Amino acid sequence: MTFDAIGIAGTSLTVHRKWLDAVADNLANINTAAPTSGPAFQARFVEAQAGAGTSGVYVKGIREGDATGRLVYEPDNPIADAEGYVRYPDIDMGEQMGSLIMAQRGYQANAQVVDRARSMYEAALQIGRPS
Repeated sequence: MTFDAIGIAGTSLTVHRKWLDAVADNLANINTAAPTSGPAFQARFVEAQAGAGTSGVYVKGIREGDATGRLVYEPDNPIADAEGYVRYPDIDMGEQMGSLIMAQRGYQANAQVVDRARSMYEAALQIGRPS
């Protein structure tokens, strides 16, 4: 049972780490301009899937956001088109910060599960040992 808890929490740690990586990538590129002739940076969204039975959770895939982005008038930008526009990703900072907090809290909770399960396992090994 303890090993199941560690394994299940471990799969969730992996999913939350990948979610944190995706959010960090999105936030790092929120102000990345692109020429209007090309795509904007596409936000990354982690899709998770429950494992069979009680075997945890796994990353099903990474979905990318819209490449259309949003056009911004910046005639002084060196990559602006003839009309003065550049393309920025359509990433909402508030949404990303909310996702960051959820992913961080999920990671912390599962790390505590691993710690407590390990402590229970160590305590179980002490039962029956001569003092």
